[in-house]
Amino acid sequence: MSEFASSSIAHAALWILLAFSVASWALIVAKALHTVRAGRADRRFDRSLREASDLDAAARLTQAVSTEGPKSRVAAAFFRTLGPAAHGRDAAAHGKEHAKDLCERALAQRIRKERRTSENGLAVLASIGATAPFVGLFGTVFGIIHALTAISHRASASIDVVAGPIGEALVATGVGIAVAVPAVLAYNFFVRRSKSLNADLDDFANDLITLAQQQDFQLRPELRQHKTSAPAAPHRNEPAREAIA
Repeated sequence: MSEFASSSIAHAALWILLAFSVASWALIVAKALHTVRAGRADRRFDRSLREASDLDAAARLTQAVSTEGPKSRVAAAFFRTLGPAAHGRDAAAHGKEHAKDLCERALAQRIRKERRTSENGLAVLASIGATAPFVGLFGTVFGIIHALTAISHRASASIDVVAGPIGEALVATGVGIAVAVPAVLAYNFFVRRSKSLNADLDDFANDLITLAQQQDFQLRPELRQHKTSAPAAPHRNEPAREAIA
């Protein structure tokens, strides 16, 4: 192999490692900002929700806040489902169990979406952390080949001949490790954060179901109409029927 070819491969490995580094740090910064914002939104929502005395107060709170955090989005999905589930056409026939089943399904679906969101980019970080050292080693191998080729062509093993190629080889190894370490550490951190978030959302979903059970999965009429909007139109006379009854 010619000196130019081996040197070009070693330089290409360095450029690949540079691209890996840019991608990994971009993901780390983006996910860190998203994690911080989501954590702050969840803490604000938790503080507000603790002040809710019953299911109706929790529904009003969810209507008032923006869905910036995972918990607020889970609560919004729950209350969007609760109105039609407890007061739809099949509610009278199936009762509370029907409403509970639909709400649990809606919560599980929303939590799965939040889990997928929290895991976005983790596969890229894991791949970079696993492959970057080998890309660096690949560049090291061709750096050494470059040095050996230079020695054979110039029939000399002086420091001037081997210093450059060997230096490139060592740099490729160091860069590969430097790229892999932050990616692996960030991957481990975000995996732990994702598992913690999933556990918190599961507990939060159980708390919502418990709160709804205490009120027999019933919302006040104005909250039901606000949550169900257009689908609630066929039941406009429902309060009047209840009053007559």
